[in-house]
Amino acid sequence: MLDPDRTPAPAERVAQRRLPWPDGWSLGALAIAALVLAPIVSVLWIAFHPVENIWPHLLATVLPRYLGNTLLLMSGVALLTAAVGTGAAWLVTMYRFPGSRFLDHALLFPLAIPAYVGAYALADFFDYSGAVQTALRGLTGWQSARDYWFPEVRSRWAAVLVLSSALYPYVYLLARAAFREQSGASYEVARALGTGPFGLFRRVGLPLARPAIAAGVALAMMETVADFGTVEHFGVQTLTTGIFSVWLTAGNAGGAAQIAGVVLVLIFLLLALERLGRRNARYHRMSRGSRPIVPVDLAGGRGWLAALLCTLPFAMGFLLPVGVMLGHAVRRPEAWTSPGLLRALGNTLTVGGIAAVLTVAGAVFLVYGVRLARRGLPRLVLPLTLLGYAAPGAVLALGFLIPLAALDHRVADAVEALTGHDPGLLLTGTAAALVLAYVVRFFGVAQGAVDSAFGRISPSLPLAARSLGRGPGGTLGAVYLPLMRGSVATALLVVFVDCVKELPATLLLRPFNYDTLATRAHEQASLERLGDSAPAALLVMLVGLAAVALLARANRAP
Repeated sequence: MLDPDRTPAPAERVAQRRLPWPDGWSLGALAIAALVLAPIVSVLWIAFHPVENIWPHLLATVLPRYLGNTLLLMSGVALLTAAVGTGAAWLVTMYRFPGSRFLDHALLFPLAIPAYVGAYALADFFDYSGAVQTALRGLTGWQSARDYWFPEVRSRWAAVLVLSSALYPYVYLLARAAFREQSGASYEVARALGTGPFGLFRRVGLPLARPAIAAGVALAMMETVADFGTVEHFGVQTLTTGIFSVWLTAGNAGGAAQIAGVVLVLIFLLLALERLGRRNARYHRMSRGSRPIVPVDLAGGRGWLAALLCTLPFAMGFLLPVGVMLGHAVRRPEAWTSPGLLRALGNTLTVGGIAAVLTVAGAVFLVYGVRLARRGLPRLVLPLTLLGYAAPGAVLALGFLIPLAALDHRVADAVEALTGHDPGLLLTGTAAALVLAYVVRFFGVAQGAVDSAFGRISPSLPLAARSLGRGPGGTLGAVYLPLMRGSVATALLVVFVDCVKELPATLLLRPFNYDTLATRAHEQASLERLGDSAPAALLVMLVGLAAVALLARANRAP
């Protein structure tokens, strides 16, 4: 029998130090990480254990078309966003030209415009009955489409154009920051050696900014894979539209999960390529006192050409959708008082607000719990929680809905057996499943902001609080949260905006007759009723502009 008063041997003390009991913070962090990873694991399980295996049929029929269209869109968006985002960032950083200070911030505005709203605007403006072709027929006297040629608007190239116009700010933001962090001395030396403007970009600026550009392009490509509203409006069949078709039309969840598995493989490949591209890249400024880049004045025609090149993506990504939607909203003022719009606004504020609070609170708990953890497992799962943001909304919806529906039915049956009352579907029959999907989808956004905020706090402050008798919870409330207030507020706003804009997960997980601003804009535009769609689309854009304004302020040039 063991003596409780016996002094442990040295080997036992080492074993006790190596195997500490898990505390509540570590367990909570692991539980949050498990919740974030659960839908991805669920999708993979359903894909490998389908009720009816239609993989050979998919492989022989629709899957090559879905995959081919997706890869073409990804390639086109990668090339266009890299060219536009990098070129615009170079011009506003290196030169001064008419409107450059305004365009420095305005080029971020398309981040506020969901790509599907840009698709509605482009189709309405350039289609046969749109303003461009109507004016063209009026000027030339042509009577029908047989009298002239005009590019097909609802096509792949139009989808590439719209997605690139909405997503190039990812590349622009990161490339602009990379260019600004470079030392002006290197450019002065290159100019002294006779290097021209293009040579400066190709030999000095581009190599140093390549990791940032690669990260921005990877983000744009991941958003392209996840898009549903744009490609559905233009009739382009991609892997994401395939999930909707196979699941909702054909009624085969296993086949939809198998297509979702292909989407996840593409996402993981993009993440791996982005990491591989930056693996051996190490660029450092020589000192803190290195001279900043001094912009060069562009006068005359070259200045106006630079202004035009930077204005085109801003006009395409922001002015066109806002102008088209404002025009429809002005012509249909009664749409602003529609009961359906007010209900959609209330639902959006409710689910978006709850999801934002839960997401940021979970991120704070997870990051703090990992920092306190004495075991390695919580630290290992922390990077895996970022996969939720990489996974498209349609994939997460599939991973959530099927297991939650099964759980809902079992709980309802158990309650009815015990009480004789049928409670209905508590998760999938309410907005709870939608909130959960938002939390998982945008957890990576909140985690990144919270983790960086924790890292900026000096370790001496929480150590002082602990020495004064504060526990982990007290230290979090008294030291960390007051110092992180700004970062937490920013994370709340960004997550809320992302929830407002999210379309695929909302379409799949919302309860019956439960609209948000995003789904209302999509449904009315799908019925070619842009007058009814415009108020909801404008409200979504207005919310997005608040986040973009905050982002522009945070990234203001020194």
